[in-house]
Amino acid sequence: MQSEFEMTDLGEMTYFLGMEINQSADGIFVCQRKYANEILKKFNMENCNPVSTPLVQNQKLCREDGASKVDESMYRNLVGCLLYLTTTRLDLMYASSLLSRFMNEPREIHFRAAKRVLRYIKGSADLGIWFRKSEKFNLVGFTDSDWVGSLDDMRSTSGYVFSLNSGAFCWLSKKQENVA
Repeated sequence: MQSEFEMTDLGEMTYFLGMEINQSADGIFVCQRKYANEILKKFNMENCNPVSTPLVQNQKLCREDGASKVDESMYRNLVGCLLYLTTTRLDLMYASSLLSRFMNEPREIHFRAAKRVLRYIKGSADLGIWFRKSEKFNLVGFTDSDWVGSLDDMRSTSGYVFSLNSGAFCWLSKKQENVA
């Protein structure tokens, strides 16, 4: 290609669109540590206490809970940042998609749940996807769904993840179209 087009070899990729790429003989590790820390700083959560899970277990959020409304643009900005972070953080997919359901009229309870995700990120900023080098290919898939995860319309959320060797390459978390 260099004979046909003018180009410069910049060497191995190490940083691209907020993703850090570390290449070694054992494989490739992709994370968003720097971006995660920027999000924490942006929302004044860099000194928060970390938690071990992104959401409170079995907590059900609904649109109308009687709590006061919060700034929509700030909430949307926060959820957008979390959604971009799911590029390398599959553990944030469910929480991010759940929080994105309330972007029209976010309430204080939704904002507190989003801040808990930030507290989780504080303690897990180094996580990412490890694509390990291997001679044989091992395809693994997982799927699961909650039961009536949405109190607003009684629909469940399903999700799946597929990995090849050690690195996930396909994942989804989506509200089901029909009531189970």
